[in-house]
Amino acid sequence: MRKINSLLPVITLVMAFLMSHTAMAQAQAAKNPIIHADVPDMSMVRVGDTYYMSSTTMHMSPGVPIMKSKDLVNWELINYAYDRLGEVDAINMENGKNAYGAGSWASCLRYHEGMYYVSTFSSTTGKTYIFTTDDLENGPWESHSFSPSYHDHTLFFDDGKIYLIWGGGKLSMVEVKEDLSGVKPGTERVLIENATAPSGPDVMLPAEGSQLFKVDGNYYLFNISWPQGGMRTVIVHRADQINGPYEGRVMLQDKGVAQGGLIDTPDGTWYAYLFRDYGAVGRIPYLVPVQWQDGWPVLGAAGKVPDQLDLPANKSLIPGIVASDDFDRKKKDRDLPLVWQWNHNPDPEHWSVRKRKGFLRLTTARVDKTLVDAKNTLTQRTIGPYCEGIIKMDVSDMKDGDFAGLALLQKLYGQVGVKAVNGEKVLVMVNADAGEPEEIERIPFHANTVYLKATGDFTERKDEANFYYSLDGKDWKPIGSTLHMKYTLPHFMGYRFGLFNYATKSPGGHVDFDFFHITDTRR
Repeated sequence: MRKINSLLPVITLVMAFLMSHTAMAQAQAAKNPIIHADVPDMSMVRVGDTYYMSSTTMHMSPGVPIMKSKDLVNWELINYAYDRLGEVDAINMENGKNAYGAGSWASCLRYHEGMYYVSTFSSTTGKTYIFTTDDLENGPWESHSFSPSYHDHTLFFDDGKIYLIWGGGKLSMVEVKEDLSGVKPGTERVLIENATAPSGPDVMLPAEGSQLFKVDGNYYLFNISWPQGGMRTVIVHRADQINGPYEGRVMLQDKGVAQGGLIDTPDGTWYAYLFRDYGAVGRIPYLVPVQWQDGWPVLGAAGKVPDQLDLPANKSLIPGIVASDDFDRKKKDRDLPLVWQWNHNPDPEHWSVRKRKGFLRLTTARVDKTLVDAKNTLTQRTIGPYCEGIIKMDVSDMKDGDFAGLALLQKLYGQVGVKAVNGEKVLVMVNADAGEPEEIERIPFHANTVYLKATGDFTERKDEANFYYSLDGKDWKPIGSTLHMKYTLPHFMGYRFGLFNYATKSPGGHVDFDFFHITDTRR
């Protein structure tokens, strides 16, 4: 016993060292999700030691964000495939129409013989799009479009031919013309009659989200299905020639992590990139290790999505995915950093970061009823598990009926801002989480500048937001009620911070935003 007692200090030191070493190793390792923000429908390629990824932002403009990484974990926005998808009423928010939950979906990113290809489709315009460039970061892009709109397609180059595979449940394939101007007549065929079959007979979402890969001479087609009473499921079909026949298997059912494809590292390690529906913050990306067994990609660790990955640690999503902005532009600077997207196609005549140095000016150009009707709302993603956005705003030149401020934008939105009412100004919080916008609180306001704050708590899908105001940026007071955020299919997007100004009586007023600051820590 004395011997054991004499060894206790040594044992304690060893245990402390091991625990410290383990904690350090865990801190230096990547964790799932790799991005705790709305980055759905990913498509990836690796060129040398650099990874590129495209994603979906639907009705937002510019669209089809392109991201870059050196380690598969830490990503930064580097470009968009297009500035404006089309000039139709829905995307322009004209004549009472909008493109919420529509626009462009499920892009496919490919690299072939020195050229990058980004394809997508739009039910809003009824077209399929293929954007090409030899410089993914700087462009220029060449745009190709044709009808019809091929739903959830994958673009694929093989043996001198270009293919599209698309559909839901029944998957079809067609050849694309070499000049990308359309499809070759007579080449359409059914590739897989019932791609959903491996996940069972009773499904609420048939197999869709096709992405095709070729590894060691075999073809692997990834799809997602959703069995009734189950979860989003990864299905993989394999064939030794592109035309089939294909054999299908369920390759992952865990946490609803599904839809994506394959990516390898320069040292030959394989991963599947997939995403998960995660409440109000949106659809968030995961990486899942892949082992090859008998010619099949086996996803996960013992069939499960790991919390930790043998990859470099996640850094902050600031400033690569979201970022603060003081709106101070030098002559050579782009007007808006890539983290910003307009809610729909913007009206370029009624916003500026040049008219007043160091400010974003939003000028009203028409009369709108609510936030979701308004043009020129400027947005950034929210990020989890917690984030807050702060603005400072000059409201000196509002007109009667104008409403301007900071929002958390989705169908069931919340907003805080300044309203001009009968020659006076008031601070107002509006909560729409019950389905219709309701003014919760109104406070008299007599200053020309105001600070506004919105917080989003997405911890374990808590999905609550609160709003605050301040006259000096230090002493914050709550306003209104807690917004119970809900991901809704009509908008099909995670909540976004939105800077807004719209007229409810007559256009022509403007507000100036001094800055937008975003943090991922509680103050």
